[in-house]
Amino acid sequence: MSSTFRHPEILEIARREGKVTVEGLASHFGVTLQTIRRDLTDLAEAGRLERVHGGAVLPSGTTNIGYEERRSLNSAAKAAIARACAARIPNGISIFLNIGTSTEAVAQELLHHEGLMVVTNNMNVANILVANRKCEIIVTGGHLRRADGGLIGNLAAETIRQFKFDLAVIGCSALDRDGDLLDFDIQEVNVSQTILRQSRKTFLVADHTKFARSAPARIASMADLDGVFTDRPLPPDLAAACEGWGTEVVCAG
Repeated sequence: MSSTFRHPEILEIARREGKVTVEGLASHFGVTLQTIRRDLTDLAEAGRLERVHGGAVLPSGTTNIGYEERRSLNSAAKAAIARACAARIPNGISIFLNIGTSTEAVAQELLHHEGLMVVTNNMNVANILVANRKCEIIVTGGHLRRADGGLIGNLAAETIRQFKFDLAVIGCSALDRDGDLLDFDIQEVNVSQTILRQSRKTFLVADHTKFARSAPARIASMADLDGVFTDRPLPPDLAAACEGWGTEVVCAG
């Protein structure tokens, strides 16, 4: 059976059961695990499914997938994006890193930088950078979101307003085709908007799967950014728009 015939049935199983697994589908269709992984990747890139560890789920425009699932998705691409981003970050500056698995990957790449003052509302970022003794770490405070170690709410935003950062590196949950950065939690969106206002320069780190997702709350436009680091070329119309906005796009494939 070709993928043309498998894909509709995979989607039907996902709608019926809420989730599909690689092993379950391989057994169902009598094909290899690698074949099913390709099918799920194709469906995810088409925006029909969202990959999670061991399988896939139906995409949601109102609810984010779990942190542990997100951390395991596209890890190689996130690492490449993080390396490209970190290469543009000089020593001896103040920098903000916000919530997200992509910004955590950037933190990993900053372990050998020197003289950084890193402010973050991401407990995971702070814990990663503890290993860099030549880096000062400031945590914003705020309401702790246990699901992913994020600090959100008015206290986080108020702390951020006390600073003027040389650079902010941010992530998002989804990217609209018109270049809007989107997220699920309105409190997190407020914090992200505050970060943008308090930063002299801003980079976005986001892998290509963000273009296959949707979320209800708008953070900003890519027009408001200085650089976008991703792993695949942008759609041609959006790439042209970024050129017109003066937003540099770095593809770290």
